[in-house]
Amino acid sequence: MDGKENKMGVLPEGRLLADMAIPMMFSMMLQALYNVVDSYFVSRISQDAFTALSLAFPLQALIIGLAGGTGLGVNAIVSRSLGERDQETADRTANTGVVLFALCSALFAVLGFTVTGPFFRAQTDVAAIVEAGTTYATICIGCSAGIFFQFCFERLLQATGRTRLSMYTQVMGAAINMVFDPILIFGYLGFPAMGVRGAALATVLGQIISAFFGLYLNLKRNPEIHLRFSLLRWHGDIAAEVYKIGFPSILMQSVSSLLVFSLNAILLTFSTVAAAVYGAYFKLQSFIFMPIFGLNNGMVPIISYNYGARRPDRVKRTIRLSVYAAVSIMGTGMLLFELFPAQLLSVFNASDEMLRQGIPALRIIATHFMLAGFCIIAGSVCQAIGNPMHALLISVCRQMAALLPAAYLLSLTRRLELVWLAFPIAEVVSLILSTYFLRKTLRRMHEKLGDAPPEI
Repeated sequence: MDGKENKMGVLPEGRLLADMAIPMMFSMMLQALYNVVDSYFVSRISQDAFTALSLAFPLQALIIGLAGGTGLGVNAIVSRSLGERDQETADRTANTGVVLFALCSALFAVLGFTVTGPFFRAQTDVAAIVEAGTTYATICIGCSAGIFFQFCFERLLQATGRTRLSMYTQVMGAAINMVFDPILIFGYLGFPAMGVRGAALATVLGQIISAFFGLYLNLKRNPEIHLRFSLLRWHGDIAAEVYKIGFPSILMQSVSSLLVFSLNAILLTFSTVAAAVYGAYFKLQSFIFMPIFGLNNGMVPIISYNYGARRPDRVKRTIRLSVYAAVSIMGTGMLLFELFPAQLLSVFNASDEMLRQGIPALRIIATHFMLAGFCIIAGSVCQAIGNPMHALLISVCRQMAALLPAAYLLSLTRRLELVWLAFPIAEVVSLILSTYFLRKTLRRMHEKLGDAPPEI
């Protein structure tokens, strides 16, 4: 460090949050484009092909969960270490993080070429769906090194406040995916028409190029951490600390993956169209939820840095601003889903039957969006300040103790529209737990730093 304090400790909180979060919100929306663009073009092949991509999502969610949780741990420790002026720990964490992401990508390379076929056959006996889904998932999961290292280098840029540079890596990856999707799927510019295989190849290509660009930006434009080949080694104490912070996030995403798989199983008892509706909802809602996750990614290093620097007032003001922003964004998303459900579903070439089932589904589910905005921020605050188990408990209770049982019980009525009520029911449970644990976390901060008791 050169003695000049990082902007996370000196800029006004509103300006700082905007500077950190807006590029990340845009980046996360671009991340959502990977699946949405694939699904948009694949839906032009057939509804079975679209359903196949929807059923593949739980496997992709596991990758995102492991990469995101590992990145969260690395991000928080690097930011906190820089706040404490501990350069050695920051560098050791950054280099250990690269090793951890390499191990994660090796694990999923094995899984991608072994479990995808059985995974789809366990969900449906529709041959077209099984074939398309296995083809798509084998490539995306087996060749997932690109997305793991993309997460790695983006999180290192975010940890030092360089969220705009992180955004550039997302822009590059999304642009490559959008350009090559139609070319490889339908066979333009002399390429053979590869269908869902082309969609998977375009996705992987975008991720790999984005990862290399992220590495370049860290080496040339991120002087506060030092990536060196000679420093790439396993540090057990750093890895343990990374996963102490990140494991709850990984487990939460794994629970989410299990939830999606289980909900698909429930919906497939009604029809494959019902599963397609859920897949369409999941992709559409990503444009609402991903900006909130981007807001989180901008918020977490600010909170971690100022917590490490013993500045609780800055921590609490950042939390308040984040909550206001999240609820406002989610309120806008709710209005879009309530007013324009047919237009949203038509993005995926929805059939008349898909519209009939999907319009009430989107309107019912969207009623929980504003509550979810608060709950997402509350859980991330708990993780950033060192109480990741609180966030884990909130997520597990919401999904496995509330949403899934409610969906199953409501499905016994054989009225599909009632199944969607499980989403707002679960979010009320999440709101109660999130409020309780957020207050408990802030009280702990008060006890450690000696600040005034929390008023949130």
